[in-house]
Amino acid sequence: MIRDCAAADFETILAIINDAARAYLGVIPEDRLREPYMSADELRREIADGVVFSGAGPGNRLFGVMGTQPVADVMLIRHAYVRTGHQKRGIGGEMLGHLLARTGRPVLIGTWAAARWAIRFYEKHGFEVIGGTGKNQLLRRYWSIPERQVETSVVLADSRWRASGTGGSA
Repeated sequence: MIRDCAAADFETILAIINDAARAYLGVIPEDRLREPYMSADELRREIADGVVFSGAGPGNRLFGVMGTQPVADVMLIRHAYVRTGHQKRGIGGEMLGHLLARTGRPVLIGTWAAARWAIRFYEKHGFEVIGGTGKNQLLRRYWSIPERQVETSVVLADSRWRASGTGGSA
């Protein structure tokens, strides 16, 4: 079952993000990896900046979370994570499908370039990697991230973005 997360889910959202982000150990640049991966203050800032989380799991339990953030003319998928013990069961795909159905906006996703499993997941669900300088332009336009993260990330776009005539550039 997928549901909108509530304020009472804050600690669970944080725990899921930090549990699943352990997959980044030894993968993403060491200078971008912290322990915990996301602090409570950082999660509060993300929510204050408009990230709204949905979660998947039975009843009130959550096994996965995925955020959306409307920015200008697009919807960003942010902080998509599934608990380590519940991955590869379709939870991420179910959440992504649910969130895509809820928006008419073009959807963009940013992730670490070295997180090949994440890129494959989004490609499997119809997203395409934006290449060249377009990626950097998009990251600077729609995300508020450090320059080092721009250098080490990729952007993926859905069919609505590609059909919008933007052609993958900002």
